[in-house]
Amino acid sequence: MNILNSEIDYTIEKTSRGTWRRYLYPSGHHFCEYKSHATFMGWPVIHYTKGICPETGHRIIAKGLLAVGRIAVGGLAIGQASAGIIAVGQACFGVIFGLGQAAAGLYALGQLAAGLYLAIGQLAVGYIAVGQLAIGIYALGQVGIGKYVWSTTIENPEAKKLFKALFAWVGYYIPF
Repeated sequence: MNILNSEIDYTIEKTSRGTWRRYLYPSGHHFCEYKSHATFMGWPVIHYTKGICPETGHRIIAKGLLAVGRIAVGGLAIGQASAGIIAVGQACFGVIFGLGQAAAGLYALGQLAAGLYLAIGQLAVGYIAVGQLAIGIYALGQVGIGKYVWSTTIENPEAKKLFKALFAWVGYYIPF
């Protein structure tokens, strides 16, 4: 039976805040999607997706102010692949902040981090880079490549000054 050529019998649940659309495949897999009634610039405030859409046979991209799904795009985007103002996921691009295994953005935190201004990760590339391998104008790491480096073999005074000030600032706002 090809489900793509038949009428899909969704379970629809309308709440005061949004609508759930669900489908249970004969195999036991399920698809669900939630969209809030509230919108922001034409996008739902919240959009959540899970599973394969029975109508298309593909995943639906979650798009919203808060977008959650395997693939997500929005203000705060959370998914395996995500893009947004703030993005969290295995592979993510955040305009301001990216957090994930491979993260990019103005500020990035991840195993592989590419930050226009600040990158923190095992491999970090950015204006200020902190990592095992740090590449940047200011680099702090086991191995550092840059103009001002503080590493196991190099102690540039400018780098030490910046990173000590950065650590003092972080310690002030985030007590350990």
